[in-house]
Amino acid sequence: MMIRNALLSSLRVFTRAILVAALTFGASSLALAQNRPSQNPAGTAPAQQRQQPAAAAAPGKPVLVVTSGDWSVYVTSGPAKQCYALAQPKDRLPKELKRDPAYLFISSRPSEKVRNEVSIIMGFDVKVADKGGPEATIGAAKFALASQGAHLWVKETAKSGAMIDALRKGARLIVKANSLRGNLTTDSYSLTGLGDALDRLQKECP
Repeated sequence: MMIRNALLSSLRVFTRAILVAALTFGASSLALAQNRPSQNPAGTAPAQQRQQPAAAAAPGKPVLVVTSGDWSVYVTSGPAKQCYALAQPKDRLPKELKRDPAYLFISSRPSEKVRNEVSIIMGFDVKVADKGGPEATIGAAKFALASQGAHLWVKETAKSGAMIDALRKGARLIVKANSLRGNLTTDSYSLTGLGDALDRLQKECP
């Protein structure tokens, strides 16, 4: 329970900080991750992995350090350094449902001895069910997800490593969850660039 509460608290703080940073700099994390130029001026870094300066943020706020494919890596400053690989769904079904934005985080928090922790914000409160609960699918691999409010994480902690391996090797992650009203949402995440993002995560938060 303590680990779960720490995860939820960390996600809430980080999400708020991302939104504040987006308002401050006039662009959201989704725009940074997905609206890159299709062509690069001569001599610049490739679009799929463009370095970003990390010195401008105030202490404790997340700073975008690299964009790799469809993933962005953020790092917070301060003694309790935290690193996150972040993505948003490429597609959400059904499209007509009104929901807050969804995010997929893979986080490392060295001060808490946490490495490559997978967590998801669905953008709506998820229905708790003993059977047919939220689920993540990567190719043929399926992983049951636990939920609290709008937050999801891997239900069986022992399978976290297997999920990270599947994410590294896969092309797409599908997340399915029912709302309190019984509406099923299916989110599709691209895994392009995740391998390099996880390598940067390890470098920033060893």
